[in-house]
Amino acid sequence: MLESSDLDFLRFIKSIKDLTGIDLTLYKEAQMKRRLTTLRTKLGYTTFETYFTAMAKDKKLLYEFLDRMTINVSEFWRNPNRWEVLKDRFFPEMSAASKRLKVWSAACSTGEEPYTLAMIMKELGILANSTILATDLDEIVLEKAKQGVYMDRSIRDVPPAFMRTYFREEAALFHISPELKTNIQFKKQDLLADTFESGFDLIVCRNVMIYFTEEAKNKLYQKFATALKPGGLLFVGSTEQIFTPIRYELELADTFFYRKMGNK
Repeated sequence: MLESSDLDFLRFIKSIKDLTGIDLTLYKEAQMKRRLTTLRTKLGYTTFETYFTAMAKDKKLLYEFLDRMTINVSEFWRNPNRWEVLKDRFFPEMSAASKRLKVWSAACSTGEEPYTLAMIMKELGILANSTILATDLDEIVLEKAKQGVYMDRSIRDVPPAFMRTYFREEAALFHISPELKTNIQFKKQDLLADTFESGFDLIVCRNVMIYFTEEAKNKLYQKFATALKPGGLLFVGSTEQIFTPIRYELELADTFFYRKMGNK
């Protein structure tokens, strides 16, 4: 028999789905419940029912909930050697096959990842003719991404030459070059619920899967594979190796890179 606290949380999950369309059952329950209980307690609500009632009336509370639910930890050039592989090997291969690349940064958080992509593509001379889509569930972090203003902890792995070219420092904050902004389309998206575009040469989705259930991961990997063109690449995070990529018609191309099988 479920305890009252468990029923309280289950009702909260249903109410959230009815209000926002977001299905919290697809996230690892223990992590999600712990994170949201901490937030609820901090805000002074003793039950999830009273928290939801307040949230439904107050958009500020709702946005704070969404911000806590989505893990917004991002840095430029995170795991730098993997970005070097993308810059030195995969982008040249892709641009040799197609002069116009279609790239997607999924769950882009505050924008560090799509801007890293834009910097690399600009240096390689392939940005102007290509498209970068950057999506996230959280509208607040998307607004931050559009602003492109960062603290020093986000830029610590950016190579010095890229820092000089693509950042302007002002009052201890680092502003991204406006020319990079014009080449990125930021858009709200729920990875688990929404349909995807197709024909991508590269999809980057890093350090997101670890928060999903196995069922949700399987669904998402299949959706990513379908969204890639044959020969396209999926670039994942350091804790997100796909152990049986063939089930999604993917094959290992390099560490954390998976290629869509089939004729290009």
